[in-house]
Amino acid sequence: MADTATPPGLRERKKRRTRDTLLRSALELFTDRGYEETTVDDIAETADVSQRTFFRYFASKEDAAFFVARLAESHFVEAVRRRPPGEAPLDAMRQALDESWDTIGEAVERLVPLELHMRFYQVIESTPALLAAHLRRAAELEEEIARVVADREGLDLDADPRPRVVVAVFGAVIRVAERIWSARGDASLAALRELAAAHLDQVEPALTGDRQSAHGAGRAEPTP
Repeated sequence: MADTATPPGLRERKKRRTRDTLLRSALELFTDRGYEETTVDDIAETADVSQRTFFRYFASKEDAAFFVARLAESHFVEAVRRRPPGEAPLDAMRQALDESWDTIGEAVERLVPLELHMRFYQVIESTPALLAAHLRRAAELEEEIARVVADREGLDLDADPRPRVVVAVFGAVIRVAERIWSARGDASLAALRELAAAHLDQVEPALTGDRQSAHGAGRAEPTP
């Protein structure tokens, strides 16, 4: 079926350009100068617009800081929803993560350079206000994913803790991978994906008690 969606008009395209310019200005300033050291006035001045214009697009500095992240999160949520019925929750989330990472680069590039987005993500770890907001948002995302998992499994989320537990495990693994990735200084998406995959490979053996698979075959077992 042919795509009959009407392309955005001139006014809408101008609004998107202004929003994207503000986003790029904000992330560049946060990354180069520091989040706490950057004001809304700084962002507006860099984007060559007024403070009033900034607030037409964003409610706050934090809103601008996590605008692109919300796009990535929505990609992941929708990817989990699309996974085949009957797929185990951990498998569904891992496949959804791979799928969303395959496509998120192009989606981010429509707003800001992917490299800038990834560098800003590393700034989060060293900025208390951003880290607190990031962890709060991660908890909210986990709750949303838990509801998706519960729906997929036909479970009552308020009565059965398993969806929240499995999502919390998955989220913790990704959080550890993010923290190590940030400390290493390689801001590429490929580096984060590789690290997350390596950590996720340990999840199932660790949960099932298969310590040899989790820590590497060939290690001698302790004498009883």
